[in-house]
Amino acid sequence: MSDLFRLDGQTALVTGANTGIGQAIAVALGQAGAQVICAGRSSMEETLAMVPNGSALQLDFSDPMAARDVFAGQKIDILVNNAGIIRRNDSTEFSEADWDDVMDVNLKAVFFTCQAFAKAVFARKGRGRIVNVASLLSFQGGVRVPSYTASKHGVAGLTKLLANEWAAKGINVNALAPGYIETNNTEALRVDADRNRAILERIPAGRWGQAADLGGAAVFLASRAADYVHGAVLNVDGGWLAR
Repeated sequence: MSDLFRLDGQTALVTGANTGIGQAIAVALGQAGAQVICAGRSSMEETLAMVPNGSALQLDFSDPMAARDVFAGQKIDILVNNAGIIRRNDSTEFSEADWDDVMDVNLKAVFFTCQAFAKAVFARKGRGRIVNVASLLSFQGGVRVPSYTASKHGVAGLTKLLANEWAAKGINVNALAPGYIETNNTEALRVDADRNRAILERIPAGRWGQAADLGGAAVFLASRAADYVHGAVLNVDGGWLAR
């Protein structure tokens, strides 16, 4: 049974792997036996120190087409679209630039990276796995993060759309929906005593998630254990959505 979760002989590309959730997923995939390409615009030195058989790739997803030429000519079996940004402001004050910046990285880049990956998989008549990183805000509205919420609703919908198109062609497309995880993106919430308390009171597990909590779920969706899983958005949220 344990072999179902092994990724030996597979190559994975993880975007936004320099820190937080992306870093934890890269580490978990590496521990499961995958060769891991850690992609993003920041230094991957810390991540590479923890990832067996890892390598770094400089990509800046503020250009949604940044990965258009990455997959041609090399066998990448697993794509994890984790790179993302967030901007906070009241909706009445939210700027067009903050809207566009978030949508470009969180949604447009995800689609065109998936597209480039799929074209390469189909060209070699292979199989592939895509794991997108969605959010609790793929299901809920949130507060003061309009472009982030819209983008993550889009990621969930896009995941299902691509699963419908590609499941019969050899690519599993699924997503993870992290709950409240201790990362740079949630620091503003954790330092706000009232918001932090309200969040903890809602989480049945009684704690903020750790980035490492996403690792096992990512390995599952990337592995043979998930062969018949298509279009799923798997919540890793300490029970938040069940409350």
